[in-house]
Amino acid sequence: MNLQTLLGEPWSDYGLIDSGHGRKLERYGRFRFIRPEPQAMWAPAQEDWRADGEFVPGSDEEGGGRWFYERPVPDEGWPLHWNEVTFQASCTPFRHLGFFPDMAPVWGWMRGKIADKISAGDQPQIMNLFGYTGVGTLAMAAAGAQMVHVDASKKSVAQARANAALSGLEDRPVRWIVDDAAKFVSREVRRERRYDGILLDPPKYGRGPDGEVWRLEEDLPGLIAHCRQLLDADSRFLFLTVYAVRMSALAIGELLRQAFADLPGTVEAGELAVREEARGLELPTAIWARWSR
Repeated sequence: MNLQTLLGEPWSDYGLIDSGHGRKLERYGRFRFIRPEPQAMWAPAQEDWRADGEFVPGSDEEGGGRWFYERPVPDEGWPLHWNEVTFQASCTPFRHLGFFPDMAPVWGWMRGKIADKISAGDQPQIMNLFGYTGVGTLAMAAAGAQMVHVDASKKSVAQARANAALSGLEDRPVRWIVDDAAKFVSREVRRERRYDGILLDPPKYGRGPDGEVWRLEEDLPGLIAHCRQLLDADSRFLFLTVYAVRMSALAIGELLRQAFADLPGTVEAGELAVREEARGLELPTAIWARWSR
């Protein structure tokens, strides 16, 4: 399997300005932030980075740390835009800013996979598992898809609905579901539901609303098997992304290749990356695998 890179380019409200020495400097609208980035092992283009805030990690390996600010940054967040979608960015305790900008090429790719169905007057059925604050959901809803958005966090789903209102998309057909992703998919299989596409971005470890435990290496194969049962020969895609885990794109690519062996289409795998504005370097961020036709 040949690995590919899906490369995120800068847009008006986001850009990777510079990177190096284990950190990255990014712009999010009118604000600039420094965050840790272990894969930026090279030297930065400039040593003097001016930012509104920096996330400094803790001494443990559990993802701890805190934000330090040079200038005031709104606690409630500030609006950003991607095409038709408006959403709220904010400095979270988890070092990111409430969305994942490296997913932009994925949103564009998924929209391309259903464009002909939209043009024909159809309304593709798409599910976003572990949907977080809903930017991917809204990117697809804005294109004309009927969405099912699933996340175990009531707070994240509330933010996703608020982002829909910010975007003027609150009247689009989206089912907002607070549930354990694996349990929900299992129920959809029993209901014999069918989807045109599935996006899933599972965490390494997580808990459902009723205390369900998710462990990526143990639970991903079963979830993929259930997702396969929700797709058929007329479906368009399944896209899987994996962050912050010791796992290979080749491994998740093979997982999908076996799960989708009985369907026509193509299985591909590779890395997500973001292009640095200073020099055009490609900073890797995650691994992915997808089935599509």
